[in-house]
Amino acid sequence: MKIYNRPSAPAWADLSTTDVSGAKAFYGGLFGWQGADVPMEEAGGYGMFLLGDQYAGGYGPCMAPGQPVAWLAYYQVESADATAALVTGNGGTIVAGPMDVFDSGRLAVFADPEGAVFGVWQPKEHKGFGVAGVPNSMTWFELLTRDPDRAKTFYRAVFGWGGDAEPYGTSEYTEWQLEGESFGGMMRMTDDFPPEAPPRWMVYVRVEDCDATAAKARALGGEIHVPPTTIPPGRFAVLRDPQGGAFCVIALNPA
Repeated sequence: MKIYNRPSAPAWADLSTTDVSGAKAFYGGLFGWQGADVPMEEAGGYGMFLLGDQYAGGYGPCMAPGQPVAWLAYYQVESADATAALVTGNGGTIVAGPMDVFDSGRLAVFADPEGAVFGVWQPKEHKGFGVAGVPNSMTWFELLTRDPDRAKTFYRAVFGWGGDAEPYGTSEYTEWQLEGESFGGMMRMTDDFPPEAPPRWMVYVRVEDCDATAAKARALGGEIHVPPTTIPPGRFAVLRDPQGGAFCVIALNPA
């Protein structure tokens, strides 16, 4: 957990979906997460995914007409308002907020200059992830973009992230780093991606067995978008839940 829940580091991830009960059943069956709705009408159906008794992420209904089913990654900030100024000053846009979430904290949702959407979280009572980096919890956050150089400039200005690009097949890969520790990555979108595919952030859930998890996701009504594939850190797959929300799973090589 040392890389999480500190300024500029991953703090949270939540799912906006068209079928909350279906999502709770799918992710519960896949990762053992239990859904816990926030017991306030003002919360609008928002809830927490629990792994054991620890917060693994959140969920809630899509709130706007036409809003896609999607996971959203959040990064911790000391001031959501100051971050909003950094975002707009460096070519990004404000999607929502900044706004207070009861006594839990203050959030904002932004789009980077290429349109990839991400959130920030200024914690108060809710500190963010209670569990991360272990099996069946969030473990990596990856940006897919067509302009890595522009993205690197933007995220360095907003969060202070470092990272150098390395060749990766026909593309290149950058590991995002904070104080020398990697927490996520960035991949250039090549011609292999459909031209209509937008730049986006992807969340990764760590699992013990990538192949078994992918098969289980399909049995639970999900789809395998990219089949289990071996990469240097281990074996990963891109999956979709029954409502269309995309996410990745990864089984890491033994340390």
